[in-house]
Amino acid sequence: MSGTVIAAVTAIVEPVLADLGLELYDLEFAGGTLRVTIDTPPGRPAGVDIDTIALVNRTVGRALDHDDVVPGRYVLEVTSPGLERTLRTPAHFRRETGKTVNVRLVSALDGRRRMTGALLAAGDDSFTVRLDDTRDTVEVPYSLVDKAKTVFVWEAQPKPGSPEALAAKRAAKAEGADEAGADDDDPFDDDTTDHHEGVTTP
Repeated sequence: MSGTVIAAVTAIVEPVLADLGLELYDLEFAGGTLRVTIDTPPGRPAGVDIDTIALVNRTVGRALDHDDVVPGRYVLEVTSPGLERTLRTPAHFRRETGKTVNVRLVSALDGRRRMTGALLAAGDDSFTVRLDDTRDTVEVPYSLVDKAKTVFVWEAQPKPGSPEALAAKRAAKAEGADEAGADDDDPFDDDTTDHHEGVTTP
């Protein structure tokens, strides 16, 4: 049943998102919750703000209620992938090529069940990671993956009073006028969600 619902919802949601200049990143249906994860297309600035999430919630909610593809009572949850993105499909891995990933396997591969490193390539059946600790390159079948996600790497901050810190302070002050009135919402906040509850007719 879940697979049938996912396929039907995907067919409805993808055209709606395309009209809004967005794409479907992930879709899950479990425990009465339909979670729709949206993102900007590759090559465009990443991040979806709360106003866009609210718009998608209303638009998708109306479309789903009209076509009546989700059985019974459900909650629609629209969200963005966040800073550290869950990787569940080959498309997810291909999209995040070049980034650092953390992978947990269902069984050991080359003596390890956990690995962290740079995602070098992703194909239809496997992906390649250069391990951080050994610098070895490992090819991992998707069938072995239990959980995988990107790792957000925080940039190192210069020490207070250092030439780098003083230069950054001067640059920030010079740009202060441009920053005034900027929106404080974090477009990458994966806790920013909106909910919709609908009842379909059996």
